[in-house]
Amino acid sequence: MGKRRKSSLDRGLGDRLEDMREWVSDHTKIVMPIVLLICVLVTVFVAVNANRKAAEEVEAQMVGIDMDALPGATGTEEAAGEESIPQLELEINAYPAVNTLVSEYYTAMAEGNIEAIESMNAYVEDKEKIRIREMSKYVDSYQNLDVYTKLGPVEGSYLVYVYSKVKFTEYDKLVPGMKAFYVCTDEEGKCYINGGEANSVVTNYIREISLQDDMVDLNNKAVAEYNELLESDEELNAFLADLSSRIDASVGEILAKEEAEAQEQAAAEAAAAEQEAAAAEQEMAAAEGTGETAVTVKTVRATDVVNIRSSDSETADKLGKAQIDDEFTLLEERGNGWSKISFEGKDAFIKSEFLEVVSEETVTQAVEQADATEAVAENTDTETENTNTETAGNGNNNTEAVQTVTVVENVNVRKSASENGEKLGLAYVGEKLELLMKQADGWTRVKYNGQTAYVKSDYVE
Repeated sequence: MGKRRKSSLDRGLGDRLEDMREWVSDHTKIVMPIVLLICVLVTVFVAVNANRKAAEEVEAQMVGIDMDALPGATGTEEAAGEESIPQLELEINAYPAVNTLVSEYYTAMAEGNIEAIESMNAYVEDKEKIRIREMSKYVDSYQNLDVYTKLGPVEGSYLVYVYSKVKFTEYDKLVPGMKAFYVCTDEEGKCYINGGEANSVVTNYIREISLQDDMVDLNNKAVAEYNELLESDEELNAFLADLSSRIDASVGEILAKEEAEAQEQAAAEAAAAEQEAAAAEQEMAAAEGTGETAVTVKTVRATDVVNIRSSDSETADKLGKAQIDDEFTLLEERGNGWSKISFEGKDAFIKSEFLEVVSEETVTQAVEQADATEAVAENTDTETENTNTETAGNGNNNTEAVQTVTVVENVNVRKSASENGEKLGLAYVGEKLELLMKQADGWTRVKYNGQTAYVKSDYVE
């Protein structure tokens, strides 16, 4: 529903039908009071937000429509091969599916049931939802619904004009009104209000249909009936003016309150984020000062019955079987779809898709010396094969192959496993770094320029 700037050639149904109504009023000398009431005035309840793709699809459908083949069509081809809009028959209560949609929609408006309204028309703006909800406090029901229809520009579409009489809770007489809707049919055959159509072919079609004699007569009849009621009933005039003021005030207060609450929530979230970052920084500083390192320990739970294996391979030895809801300490989540866990005091592996994180806890681990830590890190991955290479001059000397990771996206190299850690440099795409350990907290410990450093695991493989 992204908003976009409207041009003179790309206006929504609401604007075009509004122009039509003004045109009718000018030529029939009928003056309609401006009152902000739902279903009391002659209005068009069609918003403008449809995307360009939807518009192109409708235009494609229009190419194949034979206008003369539509029921009641009397149009003839004009110059330059263009087809005129046919004089379609104005039907009343002719389509049960449309009648059901209208009845349910008006019931939802009387009840202020916004959820139901959105299920039938997804293009109702937030401010309009508030107005409908506030109006429902004063509406008892919408009665005497008559649904006038003309066939729409595409298959399964209708131009719908609903005449109704509203019963207010604080006024005895029924007040007439008329609304216009563009109704379409979905793939399941269910009707819905297409309040977001902004296609020029459709809007021009609807404008021309709405200016046909029978539609002008229907519109004038509703306007005249409403005006006569206003002229003969001063109590109604006073009631509507007061009601309009009350609803405007309520809508304004609600919008102001929602804006204030949104600002307070944003401020609270920002403050909480700052406190969390400060606490993490303090914890990291304390850990570095005491020769400790902070590590996030995750507990995972099995979501299905799954084999536990000795390495990250479906052909590896099976060590056991995890049952649903069994919990394990997560040691490492690998990029190949496997997770290393602690199982009966040993390292084991389970497919990651069968695990879910149930808790996280930050703990500190003592570090006696950097060399010892690195030695432990190099031996954590039990599945890495060690290769023996012969040294020059002595075929009996074996050296362990150095493990490396490759940088897949430019990444900062930091002194500690934190985005706030001191930046040691920048590793570039394709650069290889000596791997010390892939940690469960999303960081990878590497050798960088002869010293221990950290990079985010997402940027190396």
